[in-house]
Amino acid sequence: MAKIRIDNLSKQYSPNTPLAVKDLDLDIADGEFLVLLGPSGCGKTTTLRCIAGLEHQTEGDIFIGNRAVNGLPASERDIAFVFQFYALYPHLSVYDNISFPLRAQSINKEEVERRVQQVATLLQIEHILKRKPNSLPSGEQQRAALGRAIIRRPQVFLMDEPLTNLDASLRTDMRVELKYLQADIGTTMVYVTHDQIEAMSMAHRIAIMNQGVLQQVGTPLEVYNNPKTLFVAGFIGTPPMNFIDCRVIESNGIADASGAFRLSNTRIDKLKATLPNPDTPLVFGIRSEDISITADPDKGQVRGQVAVREPLGDETIYEVEVGENILRVKTEPTALFDAGDNIGLDFTEERMHLFNANTEQVFTI
Repeated sequence: MAKIRIDNLSKQYSPNTPLAVKDLDLDIADGEFLVLLGPSGCGKTTTLRCIAGLEHQTEGDIFIGNRAVNGLPASERDIAFVFQFYALYPHLSVYDNISFPLRAQSINKEEVERRVQQVATLLQIEHILKRKPNSLPSGEQQRAALGRAIIRRPQVFLMDEPLTNLDASLRTDMRVELKYLQADIGTTMVYVTHDQIEAMSMAHRIAIMNQGVLQQVGTPLEVYNNPKTLFVAGFIGTPPMNFIDCRVIESNGIADASGAFRLSNTRIDKLKATLPNPDTPLVFGIRSEDISITADPDKGQVRGQVAVREPLGDETIYEVEVGENILRVKTEPTALFDAGDNIGLDFTEERMHLFNANTEQVFTI
């Protein structure tokens, strides 16, 4: 096991292209399950490949344990890489695929047998050891690929979207199994995904990237409850956080351009002292579960009209028109309103977020 330290990492593939990763600083603790999360092209896979030695960084340093690995090839970094596509040898049995790294090191046959059986038991694939990969469903192929990585007992596991090619039900099962596996073997794991559900359900911490820049690092609850940037606030959460462009007004409040959304709140008064100027454009943000609907429009903080009701069984999501804005509101399934109903909206005060529209950074209020 080993910690990973990344100092000022940048990667540019050619002089005429933007930086794929820019000035990345990241510390990953020994035994931590860290997920690199972000949309396609954000730099997360490039970062992973730089850690692995499959790409050479343009600038910066990478340490695995206390050793700088900048100039080392992948084979000397003591890492195991699990790819999106399983990369199993189709002509070899699952047993031979898993044991291949040990046989390549000329480890004696008895030790190979013992360790293959140990890994197969851990992954519950004893029954497929004699079969060829192409005869197996995707879930068992992925387990075999994991077994080949685990058997080497590396300091670090690197995983690049390993569940992408599985169906939805199997992905759910494999998320649970991977989490148990990481806890069981205790090895440092860096896992790349664009799927926020994978990140939220599996990670000790999440590192969110966008356009090559690290946006925020924190536990799943930290990045969900306290996003530091507009990007993080909008990327994490289903449905995404509601946003309304607004500005500060008198009487401790904010309002949108039309005045249909107008919210007075004592917390907002604290914001005024931190603004570069009184006309700084703001973005008000709040999650759908932090808004409540009242049937009497005059009793809510804001008036709105129901546009769409989306029943989902255990919850209902309403799209509510507030002037030119649409707010999504998540309610219990017993809350029944129809399209066209005039309603009131109330906002949970401590769950409000305000962002500087120019810098996209959150204000602390």
